Amino acid sequence: MVELLEPTLQSPEAVLQLLSTRGGDSYFGEPVTVLEHCLQAAHFATADARSPELIVAALLHDLGHLLHDAGENVADHGIDSRHEELAVHLLGQHLPPSVTEPIRLHVAAKRYLCSTDPAYLAELSPSSLLSLSLQGGPMTASEAASFLAGPFALDAVILRRYDDAAKIEGLQVPGPEAYLDHVKALWL
Repeated sequence: MVELLEPTLQSPEAVLQLLSTRGGDSYFGEPVTVLEHCLQAAHFATADARSPELIVAALLHDLGHLLHDAGENVADHGIDSRHEELAVHLLGQHLPPSVTEPIRLHVAAKRYLCSTDPAYLAELSPSSLLSLSLQGGPMTASEAASFLAGPFALDAVILRRYDDAAKIEGLQVPGPEAYLDHVKALWL
């Protein structure tokens, strides 16, 4: 695992500031920045009238990409940054499991979907395919059954679908401030 850059975040405002200030880099071979990607995912969750917890999970699901200095092309070097664990390490102190568990499981959800839906696997971008190979590839049947039986697995699959959709160049969506009240309401 890569090293965590940001040891603590003490407020909802600090989380959104981190997303805003570090999220302007390109998103690992996709036509959007990390910030645009996260905002699009949160926008899609909001448009589907999901719970505040799932909206915040969608907003912060890739925060871990901003918490290391291994660079955008870390996967090109054969390294899985385990961004989901970095995010949960930082956010778990302040947000409930209904937010952090879908974040922690969104990579496993990709592996699950790849093992259960051949069309899903066929639609992954080259960047997602590369990261999939580093993250363990599609799940086995027993891994998939175990994953699906766990708490928050279905939320993680929903989050994964937003993650995959949130790569639309030039899509205009609300900024981070639109989600501040949700984050504040859930902050522990």
